[in-house]
Amino acid sequence: MVRRSRFTTLAVRGSYDHAESANHLGSLSEPAYLATAQHFESAEAMRAAAAGECDAWVYSRRGNPTVGYLEATVAALEGYRVDAEVSAAVTTTGMAAVTLATMPFLSAAAGAKPNIVASPALYGSTVMIFNKRYGAERDVAVRWVRDPLSVSEWERCIDEDTRFLYAESPSNPMVQLVDIPALAALAGQARIPLIIDSTLATPALMRPLALGADVVVQSLTKAAGASGRSMGGAVIARHDIQARAQPSELTADFAGYLRSGPIRDMGSVLSPFNAWTLLSDIRELRGRVDTMSANALSVAQHLAASDRVAEVFYPGLPTHRSHGIAKRDMWLVDSDVNGREAVNRFGFLLCFRPVGGVRAAREFLDRLNLIWRANNLGQVKSTATIPAIGTHKQVAESGPESAPVPADMVRLSVGLEHLDDIIADLTQALDER
Repeated sequence: MVRRSRFTTLAVRGSYDHAESANHLGSLSEPAYLATAQHFESAEAMRAAAAGECDAWVYSRRGNPTVGYLEATVAALEGYRVDAEVSAAVTTTGMAAVTLATMPFLSAAAGAKPNIVASPALYGSTVMIFNKRYGAERDVAVRWVRDPLSVSEWERCIDEDTRFLYAESPSNPMVQLVDIPALAALAGQARIPLIIDSTLATPALMRPLALGADVVVQSLTKAAGASGRSMGGAVIARHDIQARAQPSELTADFAGYLRSGPIRDMGSVLSPFNAWTLLSDIRELRGRVDTMSANALSVAQHLAASDRVAEVFYPGLPTHRSHGIAKRDMWLVDSDVNGREAVNRFGFLLCFRPVGGVRAAREFLDRLNLIWRANNLGQVKSTATIPAIGTHKQVAESGPESAPVPADMVRLSVGLEHLDDIIADLTQALDER
């Protein structure tokens, strides 16, 4: 029954149904198993659980029921309307999810020097993982695609040693999309996975697995956990993916492989308390992202019309390079049911460059009264930062050509405050003094 439910029903219910509730004294909410280990009735029960022969959780590094509820919910949302089996593994942070989604494919099993092909339009810490942790420390060649919108450039970078394709769509902070179906076709021809970080879209607006991607990364710290109380990440993958020189247990169920191997062994385990708070936040994902995205479009249009703003980056604006792809791929989930017309939504994040350069950008940030100066995004509270001195500071200082971030660009995450109040704060902060 759950798989036939609508998106919002899956978000509210997940895998916790009436039968599951009966096992927990009728509790309407998933219980928080704030315990590190499980008691066993006998030595044989312990052996069977440790061997994976029965449904048990043994030890919280190997699994926890509350964490399992979150994984089932995330898999159901990201796998909504996907014609494939989908499973998820949750992690301590979004960056842990990025690492776990990519590192297993870089093993030496293929007997050659591996390379990865990636969009340069990535979050700063992802760039550092690829350039420093993989490139400098492990001698993995990173092939940055100069123009992520050019499918032919992606194709030219792929060879027999390429292990995966990687992109953010939309990207942080430039909110640039890629053509996922076209890249999925390239990955399929090369028999390698396409990995998409879709944190900024969330499954409420776009589900890359439905567009052909093999693996999706989400930072649950962002819109999924919009209260800002907990950090978390997720790796969601279709079953039976293609990957060069990898064992069958990895390709058959990649997320399951991560749970039973790398996450268990390396200890990147989400706490049950954080899983419990994220479950509470994720229930209202669709409605929250709908309102935040509608507000963001109005804010982007307002800024684009201002003579105090030099440039606005938002995929909902016709001037954005990715606007055509966004119009095709970004839709409010289930907005087309019961004969209604589908609704485009373009996300809650936008960037702009105020007139006056770096000084103007910093003065603008300092003048904000309602909007918070913070480096997180996707929260119910609107936040603003300057990526060059915040989220992308390491990248900006190391100066790689692969990830340019304008020094005078402001990143704005639009929250749930009243639109009039958000625009009023932006207006007064942009005014010359």
